[in-house]
Amino acid sequence: MHIIFGLGNPGRKYGATRHNVGFETIDLLAKRNNIEVKQLKFKALYGEGYIGEKKVMLAKPQTFMNLSGQSLLDIVQFYKIDTKNIVVVYDDADIELGSIRIREKGSSGSHNGMKSIIYQIQTDQFPRVRIGIGKPQFGGLIGYVLGRFQKEEIPVILEAIERAALACETIVTDGVSSAMNKYNG
Repeated sequence: MHIIFGLGNPGRKYGATRHNVGFETIDLLAKRNNIEVKQLKFKALYGEGYIGEKKVMLAKPQTFMNLSGQSLLDIVQFYKIDTKNIVVVYDDADIELGSIRIREKGSSGSHNGMKSIIYQIQTDQFPRVRIGIGKPQFGGLIGYVLGRFQKEEIPVILEAIERAALACETIVTDGVSSAMNKYNG
């Protein structure tokens, strides 16, 4: 089984914010693959189903961003999942708006949700799909990532979320290298 774990913050207050593009990717994957993400366990909303012939769990942690690792650790320990079968999807302010970057492993960078995950599961050896949200032109990073996209940015980010969902599906069905070759950039 693969776990596709989209990062975000729960609640209406945070809906459609830059920090919630991971949640939005999970929602799109659920719709595309007819998977209901409604069960609450492991400190997450989740649903199980299939992408192609492969069994998957789509999950959205309900712990708030900075504690995301608690939720993923619960899932990994319960299902005894190899970390190579985890895909984490999240926003990245160090990547240009609308670009996506897929990596097989790596550090957390400046992302607190990823720091929590790496700390909790004690490894950085898992695939990730980073969705570029760009840097703030002025003001602090916290207000920026918790803010909503400007009207002209919405079509760009929706297309990036679509590509991120396709990349996740490719990782599950064909492997990380194939997804990197098709979707990085």
